[in-house]
Amino acid sequence: MNIFTSPAMPSANSLFQRSINRMSKKPMTTKSALSFAASLLLMTTQGFAQQAPTDTYKPDGYRMVTIETPANVQFHIAGLDSDANGVIYAATRLGEVWTLKDNQWHKFAEGLHEPTGLLVDDDGSILVAQKPELTRLRDTDADGVADSYLLFTSGWDFHDNYHEYNFGPVKDQMGNYFGTLNLSHNNPGAFSLGTMGSAGGYRGFAYKVDKKGRFQPYAWGLRSPAGIGANSNGEVFITDNQGDWVPTSKLHLLQAGKFYGHPVSLIDVEGFNKDNIPTLSLDELATMSEKPVAWIPHIEVANSPGNPAWDTSAGKFGPFAGQMFISDQTQSNIFRVILDKVNGQYQGAVINFMNHFQSGNIRLNFDQHGQLWVGQTADGWGSQGGKPFGLQKVVWDGTNPFELLNIELTTKGFKLTFTEALDPNSVSVDSIAAQHWHYHYSGKYGSPKMDLAAIAVSKVLLSKDGKSIDIELPLTADKVIQIDFPGLRDGKGRSVSVDKVYYTLNQLITDK
Repeated sequence: MNIFTSPAMPSANSLFQRSINRMSKKPMTTKSALSFAASLLLMTTQGFAQQAPTDTYKPDGYRMVTIETPANVQFHIAGLDSDANGVIYAATRLGEVWTLKDNQWHKFAEGLHEPTGLLVDDDGSILVAQKPELTRLRDTDADGVADSYLLFTSGWDFHDNYHEYNFGPVKDQMGNYFGTLNLSHNNPGAFSLGTMGSAGGYRGFAYKVDKKGRFQPYAWGLRSPAGIGANSNGEVFITDNQGDWVPTSKLHLLQAGKFYGHPVSLIDVEGFNKDNIPTLSLDELATMSEKPVAWIPHIEVANSPGNPAWDTSAGKFGPFAGQMFISDQTQSNIFRVILDKVNGQYQGAVINFMNHFQSGNIRLNFDQHGQLWVGQTADGWGSQGGKPFGLQKVVWDGTNPFELLNIELTTKGFKLTFTEALDPNSVSVDSIAAQHWHYHYSGKYGSPKMDLAAIAVSKVLLSKDGKSIDIELPLTADKVIQIDFPGLRDGKGRSVSVDKVYYTLNQLITDK
């Protein structure tokens, strides 16, 4: 559960009540309180047995550095980027943009409407995602303060519901911008089939904006898509938060005209309306829906994932060059995504990277030095990290860690590659364990692991260079495969800091 989605933690009842009261400026109704209580009961009775890791995990050579934020400022960061000179730009939920240069903070802009995204554009201007619009900020007289606030686009409707966030923007190689629009919550004027709703105007959509600011609805079926990022190839990926119609948090490749599972946004799609949408069966909706690139196991990895960020530092951040990193607000952690292209389609794995940050991690950005900046807020709901807001960064000291580097699907199982050569004496069938499950898609709030079962590893083969193992095990499409490897060691006797990986097996290999 996070600031950008409705509740998903049984321990959050009183926190949720306080937050709704404050953010909506009116008390929670009896109906909404009962709905929330029913969601908690449902999670309990369905057996949500997922548990967050209890240990501290971080790779060797990595440490977090806490940055002092401006004194007496509620510095809830919800937008974060850096420029080519390493200047950090941070947008706060209270409507301000600040810069950090030479260890000094300066207020760059103010008076914005709860921004939840920020982009330093190629021309040095700043695009900010306010709730009702994208706004371009410019410092025309070079005094360090924005003096030009220009509307860039506002093609969606904003109904003054606290939950109607606007995330982004990010930019592709063609110069187009992309963002995502949250559904509303507890809005009496909204069309709803569960916890979330839409009063129209492209809520639950991803949008595209060209260089001239022309708005285009791009894709739909999103719930609470608090994370959006573009890689160096211009491919856009989004995260969505667990809840109604989202059985667990997930990562998608964003594609034009695709449906991502939450049906209420269909009211803005030609051919659908509030009368015929409820008649669609679960099978029809599931068939329409895009499969995620990766399911993100609830609580074990994330409750409330933020934006994807790619390590483009060419080794300045260690051995994970090119990989995707995502933070989580509730768990106060960061995890990695390892992509695998199978039959021309992305699928892949998630693995925890580092935990015990000071607050709720929601925004990531790699600067030109290869430092990973982490923007944080836990406003109202709390997080594993106890502080209400903050800014930290992750730096690498050059020590090569012993960690899982890559996982690839094979015709008989998986190939796991590590950052260091393995001790051959630690490699055996007994050193690997696996299990699989799937999630149930429905309008209910989240899903337990369905048909959870252990799967037997029949063979493990060590590569000649000692850095990879091929494991053979039964493969079933449309499953999440968890592989545990706590018994593996490198030549120095080190064990990995994270010994389990979760691979989303949408399809098996069919190409010859």
